[in-house]
Amino acid sequence: MTLSRARRLGGVVVAALAAGLLTGPAASADSAPAVVGTAQGADRITAACDPTMDPAWIGRSGTGTDLVAKVTGTGARFSVWDVTTGAEDPVFTGEAQTYGTPQAGLSVPGLLDGHSYAWHAWALQGAQASAPSADCHFTVDATAPTVTVASTDFPASGTATKYAGQKGTFVLKGADAVPAGGEASGIACFRYAWMYAGTDCNSPEAVEPDADGTAKIDLKVLQWGSNNLVVNVIDNAGNVGRTTYTFSAPSNPNAPKTLGDVDGDGVADILLPDAQGNLQYIGVNATDTTPNAVIAANLAPSGQSWAPYQVAHRGWDYHAPSSDDLFIHKPGDASLTVYRNFDYGAMTKGFTGSSNRVCGSPFHSSCPAGFAADWSKTDQLVALGPVAGDTSPSLLTLEGGNLWLLNGAASGFNKVTKLTTSGGWSGYDLVAPGPDAAGNLALWARDRATGELHAYPVPKKADGTFDFSALADPKADVVATGFTVDKYPTLGSSGDADGDGKPDLWAVTADRHLVYYSGWSDPSGAGALK
Repeated sequence: MTLSRARRLGGVVVAALAAGLLTGPAASADSAPAVVGTAQGADRITAACDPTMDPAWIGRSGTGTDLVAKVTGTGARFSVWDVTTGAEDPVFTGEAQTYGTPQAGLSVPGLLDGHSYAWHAWALQGAQASAPSADCHFTVDATAPTVTVASTDFPASGTATKYAGQKGTFVLKGADAVPAGGEASGIACFRYAWMYAGTDCNSPEAVEPDADGTAKIDLKVLQWGSNNLVVNVIDNAGNVGRTTYTFSAPSNPNAPKTLGDVDGDGVADILLPDAQGNLQYIGVNATDTTPNAVIAANLAPSGQSWAPYQVAHRGWDYHAPSSDDLFIHKPGDASLTVYRNFDYGAMTKGFTGSSNRVCGSPFHSSCPAGFAADWSKTDQLVALGPVAGDTSPSLLTLEGGNLWLLNGAASGFNKVTKLTTSGGWSGYDLVAPGPDAAGNLALWARDRATGELHAYPVPKKADGTFDFSALADPKADVVATGFTVDKYPTLGSSGDADGDGKPDLWAVTADRHLVYYSGWSDPSGAGALK
């Protein structure tokens, strides 16, 4: 017997039943009951109760298969036939009470793997029985599928041809065993993850197999050394098979080291929240706004959205894979959240914690006069890049109308320098464009009142330190106009995007389009942001 079937995802029907969406009108004892559905343990599914419906698939359970009918009366009587064998006598009959509820149900034991069944029910009022319901149909698949994984890029044994931080192709092969004398439900999807793989096929981490039962996935390997790729295979009856693919990924001896790069591809990144509060990584040389990676909103420090946070990045603290660490702050918060980037921006390891200011502690120099003891007075922060002769990031903060330079990220920014004393910086949006080809720095700032863009040079001196004297007067060094807040709510820079050795500006328009500039001129649109 061959039957065509539509895919069933059991969890959807549980919710539908609870909402009353699968129930028909109540039946009295002198009319046919409205059949609600068949169920496998807690996995309730829609029954095929008319000839036009495909039989429902029943998966593996230790409690038998539940039959449920909606009735008005004292109970219901059930009868089940084996369609596969064609036997005329039922393989099961039984009765169940309603106990004051509008439905009755019972569990049917001993059903055979791979066999198809038909059943119907009668409503009971005492000893009186109604006419039978329409026949319902289901097929049992109680055998879990199996899955294997293979990769030539990162083989389970032997030498990998790629490095940690690079993408590899993994081939998933599923098999759904056919029970003797019956049929299997077939593979619905694969679910994959580095830690825990779920069983819902409606997920970004789910992929459907081709006709031969295989699927190919391209994944960035997030850590060097031993890795475990967990793969679940789910069949159309809801049975789950599982495997763990273990392989080794070598570290890249020539890993790209680019200031402003978060995801380890050697290209600086623009970090912007999308409309749903997720954090997008977009390469500065991208021709459109398709993100290289998206970090879910629930991974933000609040667990809700990245939108309220300022994210500064340029430089790292002595660790592989030499991609930017992130410093994350919400204006008004007393602490700064730190993400040490050990997994190429994937945030699978979470945040290192909160960085409290340690100047003034017994082990460090005292705080400069006027410097707040925590981060609550920090209105803005940007990352200048290394300024102390190493790869450690430095932060420039705007607090109380003045600019402060913070060094020593690994030590909690224990070295603090006040760069300005005028108190006139409050009306400016800060942009840190990174070094030019000669290693000189700069600070850009937009006057929020006028839309003027200022570019203050911060040249590198012969002794390797930097001259911040140009920051004394925020009104100096106007280089462009027209960057009004209404037109461009957000300005930023992730370094040199066009390869001319000079940093470049980017902007987000009021209607959320990303615009690139060469320096701060010659705008070109990249497209609408998600």
